[in-house]
Order: sequence, then structure tokens, then C-alpha cells
Amino acid sequence: MKCRNGFSKYITIAVLIFFYLPMVIMTINSFNNSRYGVEWSGFTLAWYKQLITDPKILYTLMNSLIIGISAMVTSMVIGTLAAFAIHHYKSRIQIFHQALIFTQLGVPDILMGMSLLLFFIAIHLRLGLITIYIAHVTFCISYVSMVVLGRLQNFDFKIIEAAKDLGADWYVITRRIFLPLISPGIIAGGLLAFTLSIDDFVITFFVTGPGSSTLPIYIYSMMKHGSPAVLNALSVLFLVVTFTLVYCSQRLIAPKKTR
Repeated sequence: MKCRNGFSKYITIAVLIFFYLPMVIMTINSFNNSRYGVEWSGFTLAWYKQLITDPKILYTLMNSLIIGISAMVTSMVIGTLAAFAIHHYKSRIQIFHQALIFTQLGVPDILMGMSLLLFFIAIHLRLGLITIYIAHVTFCISYVSMVVLGRLQNFDFKIIEAAKDLGADWYVITRRIFLPLISPGIIAGGLLAFTLSIDDFVITFFVTGPGSSTLPIYIYSMMKHGSPAVLNALSVLFLVVTFTLVYCSQRLIAPKKTR
């Protein structure tokens, strides 16, 4: 048992190093005065200053925030309703509905991007921020539904029955009992949806149009023609935002004893 535990520990350490060592090197190079990061030339914040003053980065960041927030709010509403329907109504249609929700989580991004592109072309919808918004809502709904559905599985519906016995109508039950109790799951699903939306590249690459570039698309172009040092600084900021949102969502999903 000791040998097995020791081997598992070393494998875990090796995997963590493999995943996070490139991020550590990228973070160090973002403060390196060298433009290409070949050697250490001194500490500097010039790349972060250049990042803040670049109008193209600010423009694409604004597009990403608009799409991310819009997709998050829409998927929170639709995903919560979908999760409630799957949990509350036990029928063949809802079983098929649940299968569609979970199947979408495993669909490759490239396949989803191609299918959405063909759909938008078929209905003659011009590619732009609208198509990116629709595409992001499409895959964000499944993640919100999954998180809210996990919250509903631990929900005690006897509370609602007790509220009915005390004379509360559905409006009061929804506003003062149901939504406050499941709100951590809804917020956690929304944060997860925002994280997935703001850094999505593959699906956005297929459905974007002229003048509607998002930050991940612009980062891809910077990898070919831009400054590697500025790209390192931008990637570090992305990592900080992503890890913060994931941490907040996990704290909301975790049981009260864990928190």
C-alpha cells in the first residue's frame, strides 16, 4: 500500500507540474523586460501598461464582456427553467430533454461551431455579435442547467408545501422561498457560463464576422503578428480572472459545512 500511495503521489506531482509549469513560466515572462523572453533582462511593468493603452485590445475586451454578460444572464434564466422542468416533471419528454442537455456537454467545439455556422448561413443571418451571442447561449445553457439541477436534487420541496398550507401563493413562494434557496446554484452556473463564454475561441472563430472580433480571436492573431511579451501579460490577466470566477463558483456550490 505504501508503494502504491507513493507512486500515486509522484504521478500527481508530475501531472501538476506538467499543467502549471508553463503558466508559471508565462507569468514570470510577463514581468521580463526582454521582448521575447529568451533571457531575463530585469523586472518591468511596461507590458501591462502597453496592454491597458492598446485600443484594439480594449475594443475586443468590450465585445467579449458584452457577449459574456448577455450570454450569462440569458443562460441563467433558460438554464434554471430547464433544470426545474427536468427535475419536477418526470416524463419521457423530460428524459429526452435531459439527454439533450447532457449530450451537448460532450459535443466537440469544432463540430458545434460548424453546425451553428451552417445554421446561420441557412437562415441568412449576418455573422456578428448577434451570432456570437446566440452561439454562446447555446452551449452555456447546458452548464447552467447541470449546476442548478445538482442544487435542486438537494432541495427539500416540503418547504414549498408548508408555505402553501400557510396561504402563500406561487409568486411569494418563488420570490421569497424558492429563488433565495437555489440562488447559489444559479449564480455559480452563471459564473461558470461567463467563464466559458469570455474565453471561448473555437466556436467563436466559426460564427464571428467583420468588426465583431472578441478577445480570444484577437489573441490568436497576436500570436502570429503581435508582441509575445504583451501576450504573456494578457494571458496572466485571463488566468487571474478565470481562476477567481471558478473559485467563486465552487464556493457557492460547496455545502455549508465545507464553506
